[in-house]
Order: sequence, then structure tokens, then C-alpha cells
Amino acid sequence: MNSSIKLLLVLLISLEVSFTHSLSANLLLIVCGLIYLIVHKISIKALLFLAVVPLLPALGLFVTIYFYSPGQDLHFALVLFTRMYVYVTVGAGFTMTSNPLALALSLEQNWHLPSKFAYGSLAAFNMLPKIKTAIFTIRTAGLMRGIVLSWWSPQLYFKAILVALNWSENLAQAMISHGFVEDQPRTFYHQIKITMSDYSWLIGILLVIQLPIWLLP
Repeated sequence: MNSSIKLLLVLLISLEVSFTHSLSANLLLIVCGLIYLIVHKISIKALLFLAVVPLLPALGLFVTIYFYSPGQDLHFALVLFTRMYVYVTVGAGFTMTSNPLALALSLEQNWHLPSKFAYGSLAAFNMLPKIKTAIFTIRTAGLMRGIVLSWWSPQLYFKAILVALNWSENLAQAMISHGFVEDQPRTFYHQIKITMSDYSWLIGILLVIQLPIWLLP
């Protein structure tokens, strides 16, 4: 499926789930999301990470609704608990199986996202490993001077931001030197098109999930 269509599908599912109270639909979406991730050979470690990370906020919602709300509605508490995992599994199904380059190009070509945002987001994504390395280097340099910069130290991230600003200037100059001109028409070596199959998958999946959302409790 086209990456931008997949993003649209995830947003529509998340939006609809936010306004419905079907526990069965939430459980079905979670199971389908897990099956989709397993089919795409996502590691067990990643799946466990997805299960553990949202557990605390999900439990917080459950405890708040079930123990401290006037009605103490168990069904609604379970709906909110599972809704958190719907967001996680559906979102992971998109982020872990989509190519950032294909997504940016599709948004630019098919949804008319400005080129500066498309290439800027790609640049930021590709710089994440370098930023991680820069933070490690800054911490090491601080230790050599007897300064301990913890992970929650504002000074550490202020220095990292200064490094990133320097990179952004170099990146802008590199794009200009390669012929990038803002707000000018561009041609594409690799064209990404949205096919009828993509639209069929989008409409078909949305229609299928309406049944459990509106018919099941």
C-alpha cells in the first residue's frame, strides 16, 4: 500500500476509535495490528516494547475511570485501556513498515506537500543517529573536564541544539549547491503514484472495521 494512503488510513482509524466506545472493536484492531506486525517480521523484542511502554498510561486511565469516576464504569475503563493499545499497534503498523523516503516523496507528489517540508523532514530523520552520537560526544567531553551531564540536564540538550543548528546551515547550503530552489517546479526521478488498488484497500478496510465498531459492544 502507498505510504501516504497508509498514513491516511491510520489517522482515520485513530480518529474514529476516539469517538466510539466499542471494546470488541478495540480488541479486534489490536489483534489485527499485532498480526500485521508479525507478518512483516517485527522482532519479539519490539513487540514486547510496544506492550510495556503504554502500560503505565493505560493503567492510569483504567484506574481513574473505574475507581475515581462517579459511575465506576468497568466497560468504559476497559475501552480507554484498550484504546491506548489500539493507537500504539496501529501506529506501529505504520511506522515500522513504512519507508520515510517513500512517505515524504508520496506526500510531496500526491498530496502537494511543499518540497522544503518533505526534504526537511527527511533531513531531520536522517540526522537522528548523528544527534545521538553528538550527545554521547558532548557527555564524554564533559566528563573529561570533570562535568557530569545527565540525560535530563538542560545544558546537554542546549549544546546538542547548537550542534544541530550548525548542521542545518550546512544542509541548507548543500541543498542549494545541488540545485534545490524553493517554490520552483521540480521533476522527479522516482515517481510514486497512488493506484486504484491503494484506494480499494483504504475503502475496504474502513468499511470492514465499521461492523465491529458500530455493531459490537
